[in-house]
Amino acid sequence: MALDLDVGLERVVAAATRLSDVQGEHGRLTIAGFPAEEVAPRATFEEMVYLLWNDHLPNSEQLAEFQARLAGYRSIPEHTVTLLRSAAERQTNPMDALRMGLSSLDVVADDPWEQAASIVSQTATIVAAFLRLRAGEDPVSPDPELSHAVDFLRMVGGEVPDPARVRALETYLNTVSDHGLNASTFAARVIVATESDLVSAITGAVGALKGPLHGGAPGPALDMVFEIAELERAEPYLRSKLERGERLMGFGHRVYKVRDPRADILAQATLRLYAGGAGDQHLYEMATGVEQVALRLLEEYKPGRNLQTNVEYYTALLLHCLGFSSDDFTPIFAVGRVAGWLAHCQEQLETGRLIRPSCQYIGEHDRAWVPRSDRGW
Repeated sequence: MALDLDVGLERVVAAATRLSDVQGEHGRLTIAGFPAEEVAPRATFEEMVYLLWNDHLPNSEQLAEFQARLAGYRSIPEHTVTLLRSAAERQTNPMDALRMGLSSLDVVADDPWEQAASIVSQTATIVAAFLRLRAGEDPVSPDPELSHAVDFLRMVGGEVPDPARVRALETYLNTVSDHGLNASTFAARVIVATESDLVSAITGAVGALKGPLHGGAPGPALDMVFEIAELERAEPYLRSKLERGERLMGFGHRVYKVRDPRADILAQATLRLYAGGAGDQHLYEMATGVEQVALRLLEEYKPGRNLQTNVEYYTALLLHCLGFSSDDFTPIFAVGRVAGWLAHCQEQLETGRLIRPSCQYIGEHDRAWVPRSDRGW
């Protein structure tokens, strides 16, 4: 029987989910029933994780219990630290270090929700520890009295951050916590559908996220701004790239046919951060100015394509202001997205269904065996 072939599976609906709704034609993102712009700038990261996992916001008592539960799992095994130390000495790619660190974790409980709590907590600790080790500094031990975002920034920077930095990071982590059935989320669901463990599923998701066609390019988006350096150079620089047929990093999205709503959320978070005195104000003004020039030229060179600012552009600016380098951006994305990966894994486990798509065979049939002595090719 002939099968319809959809190579990228774009028109295939493979799962039902309550976690997020990506409406690319309208530029809308709904996370667990909330418009992303409603919940991401307000929720703590623990509230967002609780919402994704339980389908409702926690009250004060539930939040305190959940925050304590996550914090209790934040420490990572000594053998994981040893592995990360070795990776840092070899200048391993941060995404490879995260993959290695995750794969070294123990499966801590039979209860998948407890496994999930340990993974979401330890992912942040792995990333923070590796960033410290790569900089030639010892990891900072977790503090279970602090919130997830506060402690992550403390474990990276060595001191408790100010509330503005925490709010900016939480807004970012919340904004990227889930985004439909993307490649890494699908990879996690496929793995857990075999009834493998959650550590394996999340390690696989990280492997998918590492790929540049999925993980995006927040670093190059900021590098472009640095290369331009002065706003008067923006138009000739960008025009030259477009005339060579090159892509402007940080603009356009495979799903969103209008402006990426996550870009607006992070643009506002970045504005608040820079307006509060954090970061280089000149860089912020440069980046916003370059954005306007880029949008105008994209409309000129690619009319009707409606190529708008995507999440990568303001991700780069926000995380740079928080003190992270471009190599850090994708692992920090994983610190937020792991909440959604684990929620999708729970949904998949509830279906009890193995994901087993078909493929269309295009090879030959009825070949005859040729003895090795007669293979003259």
